[in-house]
Amino acid sequence: MKNKWLSFFSGKVQLELTGRGIERLLNECTRQGIPVFHVKKKKEAVSLYIQLQDVHAFRRVRRKFKCKARFINRKGFPFLLLKSKLNIGFTIGFAMFFILLFLLSNMVWKIDVTGAKPETEHQMMQHLNEIGVKKGHLQFLMMSPEKIQKSLTNGIDNITWVGVDLKGTTIHMKVVEKNEPEKEKYVSPRDIVAKKKATITRMFVQKGQPMAAIHDHVEKGQLLVSGLIGSEEQQQEVASKAEIYGETWYRSEVTVPLETLFNVYTGKVRTKHKLSFGSLAIPIWGMTFKKEELKHPKTEQEKHSLNFLGFKLPISYIKEQTRESEEALRKYTKEEAVQEGIKMGKLDVEDKIGENGEVKSEKVLHQTVENGKVKLIILYQVIEDIVQTTPIVRETEE
Repeated sequence: MKNKWLSFFSGKVQLELTGRGIERLLNECTRQGIPVFHVKKKKEAVSLYIQLQDVHAFRRVRRKFKCKARFINRKGFPFLLLKSKLNIGFTIGFAMFFILLFLLSNMVWKIDVTGAKPETEHQMMQHLNEIGVKKGHLQFLMMSPEKIQKSLTNGIDNITWVGVDLKGTTIHMKVVEKNEPEKEKYVSPRDIVAKKKATITRMFVQKGQPMAAIHDHVEKGQLLVSGLIGSEEQQQEVASKAEIYGETWYRSEVTVPLETLFNVYTGKVRTKHKLSFGSLAIPIWGMTFKKEELKHPKTEQEKHSLNFLGFKLPISYIKEQTRESEEALRKYTKEEAVQEGIKMGKLDVEDKIGENGEVKSEKVLHQTVENGKVKLIILYQVIEDIVQTTPIVRETEE
């Protein structure tokens, strides 16, 4: 028998043949398509194996010959299953032990956090508890390490970065906090100039000689803080440092369609649970006989590796969610489109001026409606950082 695994799962029996006509019996089995394997000749008998499914066919063929057949051995999964039924208590106990050991190997028993202060670690543990990441929970029913990392970064303000690594039954987290003191780097002597035309609204000089004041109108490249301090005879060069904010203007062109098609989820979700063996995925839960078509389906998968006694198995658990989406039509009136355009332009300006900048006001300079779209030209009044550093250039004597 070439395929031993197939032979094991289908079951096989060993026979001992005695008497006359054994060779003719074996030839007839071959003609009838009954596989015979592991044939061995003893003194006055021949032992061989046939598949369990061929036992009845073999008996019909043997009746035509004078030799006798005796079953001497049984092997394979069907006979193991029969023995397990006879010892049901032991079988259930063994199965429960194996299942319990498997579940314990795939639980989280420790969450190790390094690089965080006690207050930050406490916040992290509370957040992890809210999203279902805690000791005693099954790993394949929790978020993936990538999603845990994203949730922690977005949910806790004083975390700059957190690395999440799942090893065995322990989740290791390495944290970098925002309030870690930065090492002061050497800065060469420099001046501060205006990076654009503005009216100064706020000014705080830490190092250097101020060359402008609040409410001054400055041009791009104009000197605001000099890096030369002291008298002309005893001048020193320093790295100017200051916070200077000025009032500037941004011109933005925005186009808003009056009608827009976009996809939204309807709320219908089909969830499937699978076990993956390499490239083969076998559904274990969530398969329905009622085939309900989902319109515009979008499928997401979460894959978790399974472990046993600290060893990573070549088996993975897959949670597959298919959501139904549909096209929705959004309509704006002209006034609503103008307000939406102002918001869009404001977001674009805020990205340019950074977190410390502020949009004070806006004014629509021009608006037109063409081909179902509202086109706007908007002027935004903002307060932003106008500091630009430049190296000190010494004047050379001729």
